[in-house]
Amino acid sequence: MFMCVSIVGYTQVKFGIKGGVSTYDLGANDALMIVTNTSDFLLNVRDAKYGYHVGFVFQGLIGAFVIQPEIVFNSNTVDYTFEDVANSTVNNVFSEKYNNVDLPIMMGLKAGPLRLMAGPVGHFFINSVSDLDDLEFYDPMFDTVTFGWEAGIGLDFLNLMLDIRYEGNFYSFGDHFNFAGNSYAFDSNPARLLASLAITIR
Repeated sequence: MFMCVSIVGYTQVKFGIKGGVSTYDLGANDALMIVTNTSDFLLNVRDAKYGYHVGFVFQGLIGAFVIQPEIVFNSNTVDYTFEDVANSTVNNVFSEKYNNVDLPIMMGLKAGPLRLMAGPVGHFFINSVSDLDDLEFYDPMFDTVTFGWEAGIGLDFLNLMLDIRYEGNFYSFGDHFNFAGNSYAFDSNPARLLASLAITIR
């Protein structure tokens, strides 16, 4: 108990709300061949649009060591092309929006206003809105929880916190695709670039 009280006494703590934008860096150029009883299709990523995130941030500083857990609602949208192989002139575009609650736990070092941090992040799936649902043989199967990592730099100025991060993940992009009872996923893992600004109180 004495040690815990001592650590708290030497810890600078602040809380805040944050918001920002993100974009997928997918690298998923390999099309998926979707085989059904009636026809074959090619599914590919057309465009990864900018997403947004909002949430809460906690920062504790012990000397030069900083720990920064967060809870963030995140939403991203991706457009896909869906091409009928037998009729290549039919090339429909479908959008899919993903909503998650993300829990990054960032740790690192701080020198003056500059922070260098990295840490694990958990993604908790909430729901999705997809044009692909219009396809009668599409039955998405999202994992409830997935994990990844984040690394980046931060800048603290007065009661403002600016963060720029790169996020990698330990699962294949599109691993929720389930067409006509068969599961599909792109070869690459999803990655994101995130930029956020937080307003804190001590």
